[in-house]
Formats: sequence, C-alpha cells, structure tokens
Amino acid sequence: MKKEDFPKITVILRGYTHSQIRTVVKSLLGTAIKSVEITMNTPDAIEIIKNISKEFGNDILVGAGTVTTYEEAGAAIAAGARFLLSPITFSKEIIELCKEQGVISVPAALTPSEIMQGIRDGADIIKLFPAGIMGTAYLKDIQAPLGKLPLMVVGGINSSNVKEFFDAGAAYAGIGSGLFKKEDIISENLSGLKASVQKLREQLI
Repeated sequence: MKKEDFPKITVILRGYTHSQIRTVVKSLLGTAIKSVEITMNTPDAIEIIKNISKEFGNDILVGAGTVTTYEEAGAAIAAGARFLLSPITFSKEIIELCKEQGVISVPAALTPSEIMQGIRDGADIIKLFPAGIMGTAYLKDIQAPLGKLPLMVVGGINSSNVKEFFDAGAAYAGIGSGLFKKEDIISENLSGLKASVQKLREQLI
C-alpha cells in the first residue's frame, strides 16, 4: 500500500474485547472510515488483530498501535496488521521491516527535527502526537518552512475539531475516545456507534 492510499481517518481502539472491537468495525462497514488501529496494550491484541483482519480485512484496513519494539512489530505483522503506529519514534530496523512486508509505518514525533528525522529514516507517515495540545497553529507553523508533510494528527482529536486539523494541513487523523461514546462500545450498541460515525461524516462535509 502507498501512503497516498492510506485512509484519512483511523479509529483507535484501546483496551476493548474482541466482541466490542468487532461491533465497532461492523459500524464502519460501508462508510468512508476504513481503518482501525488495535493497540498492543489491549489484552489479547495479537489474537484480536488476527481475527479482525481475517473477518474484515477485505473491507477495513486493520493495524496495530502502541508498537514500541521490533518484536511487537513482527508479531503484529504476522497477525495481519497492515500498518503500525507508535507513540514514540521507530528504530530503523522496524521501518525496514515494514518496508519489506509492505506495511505502512507511522512512528510519532513532535518537534520539526523529530518529524524530519522520521521521514529521513524512511517512515511513511509521521504521527504528530499529542496534536490536540499543540493545536492547528502548530501544524501550520511546522509546514510553513518545511512544506507539505505526511502528518497524522493524534491525541485530542474528535468529531468536532478534526476538520480544523485537516484544513490546517493534516493529511491523516487518528481518533480514539473523541469519536464514539465509550458506553456504546462497551454495550456494543451498534445503532449508537453508527450514529457517531454519521455525526463525524456531517462534520467533514
């Protein structure tokens, strides 16, 4: 996959059960949101990634988040993850592994120097984290001297502000608790989850 084909919005799922994650993914089918990240600090993350990828992989891009080691990267890719995200930078070894396996690499960075180092190391997309605290002005300021960058904003992004970040120059966004009501995920309220997806769509129009 090329980074240009990577979905603009990724849903971040942390700490939920397989059944709860499966219901969230079902709520995304047929919508413009076609990417989910299952974090590695979720209980049974590898097994969940494997099962969700097997069932929904033709319709939804399934990836692993909170990847911090080469071993985690290898395990996630073997389970079917098609992209890897992290709250920290990736080693060159992890980035090379992703390239070898055709997996999109998304390490995190905050400062202009960190962002450019990640790009020079070969990362496909740079996760600007925590983006919400820095705000849209920071996003614009970074790209004023450096030009358009493949940045994914994560942290504090929600249905109400995601369009502002796209308008400020973000290429991608990761949304966790800012998209769905937690109680809808826990209770597997499919209609409630679909309503939240619809609200996001309306905000982006």
